[in-house]
Amino acid sequence: MSTVKENNTDFEVRSLDAMCVNEEDIQTPGWHNLKYLIFGILFGIVMIKSEAVSWFRIQEMFRLQSFHMYGIMGSAAVVGAISIMLIKKFNIKTVNGEKIHLPNKTFNKGQIFGGLIFGFGWAMTGACPGPLFAQLGYGAAAVSVTIVMAIVGTWVYGKLREKLPH
Repeated sequence: MSTVKENNTDFEVRSLDAMCVNEEDIQTPGWHNLKYLIFGILFGIVMIKSEAVSWFRIQEMFRLQSFHMYGIMGSAAVVGAISIMLIKKFNIKTVNGEKIHLPNKTFNKGQIFGGLIFGFGWAMTGACPGPLFAQLGYGAAAVSVTIVMAIVGTWVYGKLREKLPH
């Protein structure tokens, strides 16, 4: 019998991602979840109108032929940075009144490997996880293969998580 200590890093990894109380702990009526559907539809409309779901725009980006996608992502990064600065400066709370905790992130080699895999998949399929369903709703039926493979990839990650660098 081996006396090897089992290292469960799941709690440590998950605690870095947890920012507020789990919504499952808050009792709300079922119709209350419609807000997620509405924001999802609005997000899809914005993605389609901005052409961020366009396979051709994504290919232009990876071929360095157009600034369009870099402008969209750069704008999002600026808005995100300003939002985080305002949250920290004014101690903004969630809609449920909870304090927003933004933990410091540490760099590790898994981020490089994950970023490369993500980038290669994005370049090959012309889709990243955000607009997958918007592309499907827009009529790009071929993206259903990408959706299935994204689900499979998530499942495989869950099975191999303990063996991967974090």
